Amino acid sequence: MAGERDVFAKAAMRLLPLMALLYVVNILDRVNVGFAALEMNKDLGIGPEGFGFISGVFFIGYFIFEIPSNVMLERVGARRWIFVILLIWSLVSMSTALAHDIRTLTVLRFTLGLAEGGFFPGMMLYLSYWFPQKNRARYTALFLAAIALANVVGAPLSGAILSMKPVAGVHNWQWLFVLEGAPAFLLAFAVLRWLPNGPKDARWLSAEERKIILAALAAEPPREHHDMLPMLKDRRIWLLIAPDYLIVLAQWGVWLWLPQIVHSLGYSVFGTTLVIAGLYAVSFVGSLLWAMSSDRTGERIWHIVIPCLVAAGGLIAAAIVRGNMESIVALEFAAVGLAACVTVFWVLPTRFLGGTAAAGGIALINSIANLGGFCGPYVVGWLKAHTGDYAAGMAAMAFCMILAAVMVLVLGRAMHLHAAGRAGATRTGA
Repeated sequence: MAGERDVFAKAAMRLLPLMALLYVVNILDRVNVGFAALEMNKDLGIGPEGFGFISGVFFIGYFIFEIPSNVMLERVGARRWIFVILLIWSLVSMSTALAHDIRTLTVLRFTLGLAEGGFFPGMMLYLSYWFPQKNRARYTALFLAAIALANVVGAPLSGAILSMKPVAGVHNWQWLFVLEGAPAFLLAFAVLRWLPNGPKDARWLSAEERKIILAALAAEPPREHHDMLPMLKDRRIWLLIAPDYLIVLAQWGVWLWLPQIVHSLGYSVFGTTLVIAGLYAVSFVGSLLWAMSSDRTGERIWHIVIPCLVAAGGLIAAAIVRGNMESIVALEFAAVGLAACVTVFWVLPTRFLGGTAAAGGIALINSIANLGGFCGPYVVGWLKAHTGDYAAGMAAMAFCMILAAVMVLVLGRAMHLHAAGRAGATRTGA
């Protein structure tokens, strides 16, 4: 109905710009090590395998703190907890400029993972407080578009910082961490002012608008799990983890190495950042249109499988072709597929999780899956060190995306059988 659409559009206009901006800064502070590596690796004596390990160790810290953080968000409220997360990660990110060898850089990246661990699963949980499943994919896509936007904006910004004349005897890669880490500190206080805990706390909603949102959420089919222990016994949780792990492995195996991959094609440092900005701009449009298609049709599984296979095809082509333009086109297909599959994926857990189970379940899925963020960059780095180029690494990431597509099909079958079983039990009980 028109009134409901208007209310959700209003909520999206109020919430998503700030949420997306927070995620832009989050991604920027996570991936800027890839741009810094264009100069930092030489200064600190870091080789391909070492850089792969440093890039990935972030996700070990990320894994450790995700579940405790999301449970804490559910208990103390989104506004205060996201404030704390932003404040801590900004200070750690800026401190990365103090790294003077591979050991200190590793410790700082691990600590940054601890600090950032609760942000993404917290935002996925927060979206479920506001938007029903039937239209959540498009709003999730708008939030996740920050991944592309962070690189559209951040790549040229990083290139400009790396290309400037040294200031105060400080290396440009050190300025990169300071200047790109500072915005999170300022945004922490914006969260305190402008991010309500939920619809009940939003002063910019009228009583009628608040009632419409709460009624739409209440009208959704009841969730099967609201407590942690029953959720952990549901095999669908573990089937969700497997493809997400493989997708994350491939995503970060590509994303954190992308600056060096593009640079190896002969582009300058600044030219590399412009090419990457273009890749992510197209992936943003593609992933948003794909999420809207999923919401319009109500179909989820094939809307995950198809972009997984598109990403795999792009990565295989990137491993085979040799021309600059052909490589960029192949990487574009990979970028679109890697972005589009995730926007729909995160609608699936909240089909059957609510309350504490949703908080813990989303964090559990994301925390274990994000261990792929350690493996992906390390595998690409190890293969680069032993083969001399990126082809083997891209082929390995493509294999992961094909396997992820297969696992999503298995998941879809399990969810269909579970739904059929519940429907049969309900009829029998009736």
